[in-house]
Amino acid sequence: MVTALLFDVDGTLADTEEAHRRAFNAAFRTHGLNWNWDAQLYSELLSITGGKERLRAYLVRLDLEQDEHDYIASRISAIHATKTELYTEIVSLGGLPLRTGVRRLVQEARSAGVAVGIASTTTLENVTALLDANSLNDFDVIAAGDIVPRKKPAPDIYKHALQRLGVSPCGAVAIEDSELGLQAAKSAGLFTIVTPSRWTLTQSFEAADLVLSSLGDPDEPLGPRDERRIGAKYLRLDYIRRHSHEC
Repeated sequence: MVTALLFDVDGTLADTEEAHRRAFNAAFRTHGLNWNWDAQLYSELLSITGGKERLRAYLVRLDLEQDEHDYIASRISAIHATKTELYTEIVSLGGLPLRTGVRRLVQEARSAGVAVGIASTTTLENVTALLDANSLNDFDVIAAGDIVPRKKPAPDIYKHALQRLGVSPCGAVAIEDSELGLQAAKSAGLFTIVTPSRWTLTQSFEAADLVLSSLGDPDEPLGPRDERRIGAKYLRLDYIRRHSHEC
């Protein structure tokens, strides 16, 4: 019996990564850094979860004098805080709609008495900005940011969300868009559905229990291949209940 759905945020609830990239570049300018993350570079950096972690990984790539490296390293938290402010401003303008089927599936779950939660390594401010901008505030738990010591692909954020909900992994289903998120969810013992975003299409999802282009909606149905896979024009809660594993 499915008792909880746990959603990732970036790329899963909405296609947010371009807005994140723009916010990073604007933050660099604000802090006097001559850095620019183009789409190709940013795609590579998405292999690292967490904005501050991404900044530190990029800093390691650069050929800098030790003093300059140390100074920028000491400013990582400040740069990331600026980036978060700029990102939430972008989101507040309303340009990041939810991906197809997200609102419907959340509402189906709530109507059926199934708990709905967030399990994301993005900051809490980023999550709440996106939810508020899309008037989607129906979550029983929001586990986000630095609330756990290890970020995805570690399972910590999923375990934390499950603990707060009082739900067993056997009764929970994760919805993700990335390989790292998939690894985190499976390591936590969850049945995992993946809806790749345009940033993650080339990643490996062999471990997923179900891969679809989106969740689908009556007015935006799945393509023929996905429809054949689940025998329906969009993913319903009853399909998830029938096919998710039991322990």
